[in-house]
Amino acid sequence: MAWGDGPASDLEFSTWYAREFPRVRSTVAFVVGDAGLGEEATAEAFAKALLHWSKVRAMHDPTAWVRTVALNEVRSRLRRLRLERRYRARLTEEYQPPPPEPHPALWAAVAHLAPRAREAVALRYVADLSEPEIAQAMGITRGAVAATLSRARQQLAVLLADHYDNRRAQ
Repeated sequence: MAWGDGPASDLEFSTWYAREFPRVRSTVAFVVGDAGLGEEATAEAFAKALLHWSKVRAMHDPTAWVRTVALNEVRSRLRRLRLERRYRARLTEEYQPPPPEPHPALWAAVAHLAPRAREAVALRYVADLSEPEIAQAMGITRGAVAATLSRARQQLAVLLADHYDNRRAQ
């Protein structure tokens, strides 16, 4: 740790800090257009310089290093703020309740379909995919999707008609 390498080192850092901080702060604040953010980022950069003073003071241009660190700090904070804003925007979107559960008779009728037909029906009517999207998801042609859905609808019509005919007869 640099601070504590001795009084000469401490004095050297203090002198450099007093001379360079105002200039770096003004530069960073001007670049970002925010005096408060410029001040915070510059203070953070000088704190890092202090932690690594034995290395920083040996650099060709310690002020350029601290200025770069301050600007990188600003970039990081702005990235984090953008991410937080996007996250908050997603949290404040209006709540959409899930769709109502299908009638138990429909579930029972779908359960009687062949696995491929069940998958196509679920992708079409639950996931709300288009026929081309279903074809891609299932790895079949669009024509096969259309035929599968057509047969599945016919089978469901028969199964559900039987169900409702039986209920009326009771």
